Amino acid sequence: MIQKLISKIEQNNAPIVVGLDPMLSYIPKHVLEKAFGEFGETLEGAAEAIWQFNKAIVDATYDLIPAVKPQIAMYEQFGIPGMIAFKKTVDYCKEKDLVVIGDIKRGDIGSTSAAYATGHLGKVTVGNKSYYGFDEDFATVNPYLGSDGITPFIDVCKEENKGLFILVKTSNPSSGEFQDQFIDGKPLYELVGKKVAEWGEMCMGEKYSYIGAVVGATYPEMGKVLRKLMPKTYILVPGYGAQGGKASDLAPYFNEDGLGAIINSSRGIIAAYKQSTYESFGAANFADASRQAVIDMREDINQALSHKE
Repeated sequence: MIQKLISKIEQNNAPIVVGLDPMLSYIPKHVLEKAFGEFGETLEGAAEAIWQFNKAIVDATYDLIPAVKPQIAMYEQFGIPGMIAFKKTVDYCKEKDLVVIGDIKRGDIGSTSAAYATGHLGKVTVGNKSYYGFDEDFATVNPYLGSDGITPFIDVCKEENKGLFILVKTSNPSSGEFQDQFIDGKPLYELVGKKVAEWGEMCMGEKYSYIGAVVGATYPEMGKVLRKLMPKTYILVPGYGAQGGKASDLAPYFNEDGLGAIINSSRGIIAAYKQSTYESFGAANFADASRQAVIDMREDINQALSHKE
């Protein structure tokens, strides 16, 4: 799956992943009204609005991007109907040949970790048959519980030819409360990065491992250090745009081959029509605004990378 991701990045000249993290406040009034007209102001109505919103954005952008990253919490808050919308979104994106990164940030041990891995990346056995659950291509995981929490995911990834992105240094302001603490003279995020690189060595594709890392765009100096520590690790970079990360900060996350990182933007793309830059599109053409935001992001990143020292 890492090979497919790299091929699609090169094909589209776009190291971009669109975060499908819908909130009802992002959804245009006409989409909400149609969904509520059919299902009422219910969980089912909210889920229908989310699904139609996602579908329109995917239809408008799938030919420009290699991957999407639905954040499961935005769907879970609407209960079972929300989870159905999550599954419909995953399936539809795969129909469009997009790589799907399930942003689930699971972190547990033993049989629980194995069950999470099976549910999101693998197959569950029912009697004499087996079925895929959510069936994403990659999943994000939290390594706080150590190898006991990661190994079950790696086992499923090997079996299914799928991948992981493991949290190493996150983009949020308080990440340093734990991640920046020094242990034996090194910050914790460096120790986690070295461990991710070790796990990755056991799971190599042609050039890059299918065990990747999450490193926020808001800490480019740390990103530079981690890039050197994890030369064969693909880095998923959140924090661009709405969270303050700039394209000029992104060069350290890439290797000399121009690969090695994929940059996430969520509300900067899916809610683009709400920004002054794209307000001329109007709510009726929200998906077209998202398409233009992808084009602009691609140009912004590629221009920054062309000046990489």
